[in-house]
Amino acid sequence: MPASRIDDGPKCGGCKTALTVDAPVHLATEAEFDEIVSGSPRPVLVDFWASWCAPCRMVAPEVVKLASQYAGRLVVAKLSTEEVPSIAARFGIDSIPTLALFSGGREVNRVSGAMPASAIAQRLGL
Repeated sequence: MPASRIDDGPKCGGCKTALTVDAPVHLATEAEFDEIVSGSPRPVLVDFWASWCAPCRMVAPEVVKLASQYAGRLVVAKLSTEEVPSIAARFGIDSIPTLALFSGGREVNRVSGAMPASAIAQRLGL
C-alpha cells in the first residue's frame, strides 16, 4: 500500500472498521524508506539498528511500545543499517541505535542510545 494511503487500511474483513497498525514497519530498501518517509501523512519515527548491536536489541521492545502507544498518530519503522547502508550514510547515522523523527519527508529530531520508550518520546517531543 502506498504511504499516502496509510490511513486507508487495513480494515476488518467483517465489519470494515479501520484497524490500527501497532507494530513497527520493516523498511528493507531505499525505495521503501523514501516512500514511507516522504509519503506518509503522519510523522515517521525510524529506528536505525543492526543485528549485531546489543543496545539495539535492548531498545527494540521500547520501539514496539512506541508503535503501540502512538498507533494512528505516528508511523514507527525499523531500518537495518546492514541491509540499507546507503540510507544510514545519507543521514549521517554514525552510532546505533539512533531514532530519527521525520515530518513531511524531513528529519526534525533524533536521539541515539538505548533508553525507555518514555525517554525516547520525551526527547523527541512526541
